[in-house]
Amino acid sequence: MKPYRRRASTLSVRRTLRRRGAQPKVVALGGGMGLSASLAALRRITGDLTAVVTVADDGGSSGRLREELGVLPPGDLRKALAALCGDDDWGQTWARVIQHRFQSKGEINGHAVGNLLIVALWEQLGDPVQALDLVGRLLGAQGRVLPMSAVPLELQALVKGHDPERPDDVDTVCGQATVALTPGDVQSVHLVPNDPPAVPEAVEAVLDADWVVLGPGSWFSSVIPHLLVPELLDALAETKARKVLSLNLAPQPGETEGFSPQRHLEVLGRHAPKLALDVVLADEAAVPDRESLADAAKRLGAAVELAPVAGPDGSAKHDPELLAAAYDRIFRMHGRIGPWR
Repeated sequence: MKPYRRRASTLSVRRTLRRRGAQPKVVALGGGMGLSASLAALRRITGDLTAVVTVADDGGSSGRLREELGVLPPGDLRKALAALCGDDDWGQTWARVIQHRFQSKGEINGHAVGNLLIVALWEQLGDPVQALDLVGRLLGAQGRVLPMSAVPLELQALVKGHDPERPDDVDTVCGQATVALTPGDVQSVHLVPNDPPAVPEAVEAVLDADWVVLGPGSWFSSVIPHLLVPELLDALAETKARKVLSLNLAPQPGETEGFSPQRHLEVLGRHAPKLALDVVLADEAAVPDRESLADAAKRLGAAVELAPVAGPDGSAKHDPELLAAAYDRIFRMHGRIGPWR
């Protein structure tokens, strides 16, 4: 495991890719801010990028729209579209607009503009994929955004010690927003319905990819749910794409509090025991026990790559340029020999 210390600017990464004519076909799976961080990095190094987004959110504006209209929760899809907006005035203006939340004393309070736009197009077109493609064109998004399933999903977790007065009992906790902040030790998660259909375009994208990126993000509520959609898991097992798992910079309060980097891999392996990975990417400063992480990665078939990918402010947020440089290095070192397709 060799730490990667070079900080490459966005411009230098793009110049390197242009020189060798590289355009890796990349699919990124996840949800929320973790997926947004990955997309903000990946759009810097490839023009062929697809985001496959979880659709189990039941909190905030998304939860209200889902309950009232019976639609897919649009929030994580909106965040992915915003992350794919360009760095020019058009892209950054639209990124701010769709992320804008209304503040009022009425029913519109807390709703994000992008959520309302996406739902309006869903109702107009009757096709969630076509509507998201149209929003992407409007924004000038540098990639495509797809839901992992065309039906709204509920996330449920088995949690030991959810009630502090019954520390040894295991309770079922329902709802992504609740699972993300649950006290206690999350034992496992599952989806309702438990055999949801995958969006065909998402399956096709995974099968046709050069690289599939999973994570970072909320482990039980954004990362693992993709492995609970049977058609998507089958595609991940069948695809010839190489797979990289990007670890979080720190455990999250609630669902992964106290988790070591290797425990993240262990719980992922328990949920998808037949899934093999190629690379596990971790921030070099966030891995106190490199040998244990290497052993856990090896059980999933993966090598570990350490790189400085944390932002300079000391928060648990990835720096998009450093993360882009790390992905670029992984794609070159572990990818196919010769030019990309």
